[in-house]
Amino acid sequence: MRMWRTWLGTLACVASVQWGCSSSNAEAPTSEEPSAETSEPTEGVERPDVPVDVAPVVDDNGQESETPPPAPPPPPDTFQPGFHQALRWSHSVGALTTFRMRIPVARAGKRVEVTFRAGDGSLVLQRATVARAAPDGTLLTPPVALTFGGKPGFTATPRQLVRSDPTDFPVSFHDELAITFEVRGALAASAINAFPGGLVRSGTHALTTSALGGDAFERSVGVATVEVEGPPSRAFIALGDSITEGYMDLTNDTRNAWPSLVETQLGIPVVNAGVSGQGFYDALRLLDDEVLAVTGVTDCIVLLGTNDLGETGAEEQMEARMLVLVQRLEPFCHVWVGTLLPKEKTNYGAYALVKTQRLQFNAWLRAGGTGAEVIDTEAVTRRPDDVHRYLDGYGADGIHPSAEGHKAIAAEVARVLREKGVQ
Repeated sequence: MRMWRTWLGTLACVASVQWGCSSSNAEAPTSEEPSAETSEPTEGVERPDVPVDVAPVVDDNGQESETPPPAPPPPPDTFQPGFHQALRWSHSVGALTTFRMRIPVARAGKRVEVTFRAGDGSLVLQRATVARAAPDGTLLTPPVALTFGGKPGFTATPRQLVRSDPTDFPVSFHDELAITFEVRGALAASAINAFPGGLVRSGTHALTTSALGGDAFERSVGVATVEVEGPPSRAFIALGDSITEGYMDLTNDTRNAWPSLVETQLGIPVVNAGVSGQGFYDALRLLDDEVLAVTGVTDCIVLLGTNDLGETGAEEQMEARMLVLVQRLEPFCHVWVGTLLPKEKTNYGAYALVKTQRLQFNAWLRAGGTGAEVIDTEAVTRRPDDVHRYLDGYGADGIHPSAEGHKAIAAEVARVLREKGVQ
């Protein structure tokens, strides 16, 4: 059959040379286009493994373009912070005691890790659970046990951080978690009351689903960080003093502090590493454990310095320490700095010196002295006719902003971040 076809093709070429037919040869036979009459059955015949031609992609001008590559797969889920507190102080209990903290978590995901911090002495944690919290102190979901290296508890040395194993526990943005733990010894704690709904009761009650009972305990205690595993996103940490921590008076709520208000507006974590009373020296000294130990942070906002004002030469020292702080943060996060808020009085140093130093430091920040991006928080809180005084209703006591002041700070921070592409 093949010989007959080859002879017929040669005859056709001799008769019609102008058609440009090429002669066939035995070493390199020409391929044939199968027809309905001559094609042999293909059923059961193994097809050769050859690449399949793909029709070219043609753009709007009729020009061929390369086939676009497939879309990259989404990045894998990762743990990032949904809650944080620096916990500079210490609170001790001699006998086994149960604490229940009601914590807002600003990140959605399927699993959580909870990091505990010991206080100024050793700490024994016997058992800890996590659940969804109700406002009345009860649990909305059954408590889920946390483990630490596969064990229900741990013993920690002074100031040690201990992170739980990843725990299956789905959370949504700004869910309220009840973290309940049975401990004795020294727990790291905040200086101010800012966590309404917290409770303490002697004995072991980590599995109690009803109201815990006992006494109110509104300081942040024991729980340093809650990280949530979910799709990667921007995640901010705010460094500062009592203004950032959220102090307004003797009863406060971290949910009303400017970092929490920013995260509500942007829908991304802005966790709080503010520490009442601190200045640059302490912030630098304890940076590793209180800030750099938090994983998954992408951005840092620094609003710090009001407690450094008042001593001769303070302004130059503040600039030098701010530069060191920014340099230490830059490998860890994208850095933003805020200008110092109005200060109508001072608890330290001569007030005239405080005013001069604050203005000089803010001018240095605005001029780009740190190399970081600037958020002018003073500009939205000061009186237009007196840079040293808060707008009416924006100050709580002449030093700290009120709830309205925190709203103004948060609105400005969110505005700047949006302008810079943060979504």
